[in-house]
Amino acid sequence: MAKTDGEIVIKKYANRRLYNTGTSTYVTLEDLAKMVKKGEEFTVQDAKSGEDITHSVLTQIIFEQESKTGNTLLPISFLRQLIGYYGDQMQMVVPSFLEHSMKAFTEQQVQMREQMTKAFGETPLTKNLQMPIQLMEEQVKRNTEMFHQAMQMFSPFLGAQPPKEPKKAEAKDIDELKEQLRTLQSKLDNL
Repeated sequence: MAKTDGEIVIKKYANRRLYNTGTSTYVTLEDLAKMVKKGEEFTVQDAKSGEDITHSVLTQIIFEQESKTGNTLLPISFLRQLIGYYGDQMQMVVPSFLEHSMKAFTEQQVQMREQMTKAFGETPLTKNLQMPIQLMEEQVKRNTEMFHQAMQMFSPFLGAQPPKEPKKAEAKDIDELKEQLRTLQSKLDNL
């Protein structure tokens, strides 16, 4: 899909078809998901009323991605907490908090990628494999602590609880990640 100058407007018709006014083509939810991944900004409007329905269409994309792939990004505990905030006093704060958290997470991911590129680019993988693994473990711990602290802000009556040590499943995931990195390093060495 060609990127056009200005805002891309997607029209949604009563028959549930989506029309990209920038490219003059019909698109699917999958096409819109690809546009999001490419960083293309768009709004979705009801073709009849002109109402902005971008939020509901993006939510529909998330629903389809969650059910189609089987790889869920939104854990059940998170969904339950999110649902619990509807109608609550904190409902007004949650959107800006989530937006800020996702921005911080994205920035941390960029930093981690830069660090890994630097680590892999400056030294041979055989000598410096442990550093990227440690960086990832530290990043996961910082993200977990940050999320825990943020949730305490929303639930002040729970009291201060110290961060938990990684569960066996989390430690197992880290061990699996380490093994995957070792395998990758072995493949790179063979190249």
